[in-house]
Amino acid sequence: MTQNVRLRAFLRINNNTMNDIAISVDSVAKQYKIGLANKRHDTLRDYIADGFKSLLSRNSPGDAARTQRSASSETFWALKDVTFNINKGETVGFIGRNGAGKSTLLKVLSRITEPTSGVAKIHGRVASLLEVGTGFHGELTGRENIYLNGAILGMQKREIERKFDEIVAFAEVDKFIDTPVKRYSSGMYLRLAFAVAAHLEPEILIVDEVLAVGDASFQKKCLNKMHTVGKEGRTVLFVSHNLSAVTSLCQRAIWLNQGHVMSDGPSQQTVSEYLNSGLLMLAQQEWSDVAAVAPGNDIVRARAMRLRSDDGRTTDIVDIREAVALEIDFEVLKPGHVLVPCIGLEKDDGVCIFVSHDRDPEWRRCPRPVGYFTSTVYIPGNFLSEGRFVIGAGIITEVPFKLHFDVNPAVAFQVVDSFDGDAARGDLAGQMPGVVRPLLKWSNRFKPAQLQSAVH
Repeated sequence: MTQNVRLRAFLRINNNTMNDIAISVDSVAKQYKIGLANKRHDTLRDYIADGFKSLLSRNSPGDAARTQRSASSETFWALKDVTFNINKGETVGFIGRNGAGKSTLLKVLSRITEPTSGVAKIHGRVASLLEVGTGFHGELTGRENIYLNGAILGMQKREIERKFDEIVAFAEVDKFIDTPVKRYSSGMYLRLAFAVAAHLEPEILIVDEVLAVGDASFQKKCLNKMHTVGKEGRTVLFVSHNLSAVTSLCQRAIWLNQGHVMSDGPSQQTVSEYLNSGLLMLAQQEWSDVAAVAPGNDIVRARAMRLRSDDGRTTDIVDIREAVALEIDFEVLKPGHVLVPCIGLEKDDGVCIFVSHDRDPEWRRCPRPVGYFTSTVYIPGNFLSEGRFVIGAGIITEVPFKLHFDVNPAVAFQVVDSFDGDAARGDLAGQMPGVVRPLLKWSNRFKPAQLQSAVH
């Protein structure tokens, strides 16, 4: 598969003139050393303190052992031999599981980090939104940050002024525009960061999965704006686990897995390959107690997710007549937070079927204590159609909104048709359309023909 992807990328690069190319990526690789990350000193105090610790460690008995462990640190390739070409005006989605290399690739393209090998060429002004408030200075006001970001993009002051009112209106922070952004809530910070990135007319807009932080209305607003930016002929790179957003927003998608490009083509086709790859056919996932591994934060972390059949088996094959249960194991690390497990169910083409939040009355609006929880949600039998389905799962706080973690895909399963007369199919053979196939209640009333004639 990888050879075919590289061939398509090579043909795409060579079938277009450089005047049409916005981004050219050739054999890019990025290597990290696990356990030997360079220390960053933000202040002179940090530098002196770290130097003092190093001095003490050189005189300690365990220094030789630490040196040996450090020398034997492993290397990790976040990207390996990535090649593709993006034309001006294209809107391209990047998909793949957590840890596939998507965010690392965008950091390379944004010049935040340098590749270990290979070349990435960018033609045009780039605005990046890889995390909340990228490029903002906390001590500066919202107004000052707008002008600062515009200047970084190489814009003239009059260009920024022309867009200023539109940015403030989009972000809905007009009352706080002269307040230092360090005092903004996370929602205000996000709205202004996105508004600045999208409105200051960059030729290339790079957006990571920051939209998951906003509420539903803001997400829709952002997606509409990105759609408008794409129609204006600017280039958009969009990383998201929301596959339906990728297929609706992007004409093209690139699927990454373990640092490699697995597929590159029309978004519907690439999403379908991704969901049908077998990499997603997971009946369960588990995470160790290592904080850096388990999804979550210092409030709550995921521990496991699994699909169970009616008889309690862990399974990824479900009879169309049977219910399936998703169990979410999570550990609460800090008390006092109202935590709401939630899921989203998608078809294999990325179409969202529904989302559901935990409404167990025992814990609704109730802060959860420190400890381990298992939340279970049931999808009834005779509801879904046959085919492949993917579940994303996470935990949120609803008011004020906060996303603690989002695992997408969490698990995946196949619904198989029983061809039983008691199911919704009845005695009908052949293909049946639709993503759901509920067994609905029907009733009939009957009158004999002669009685009906007598009435008239």
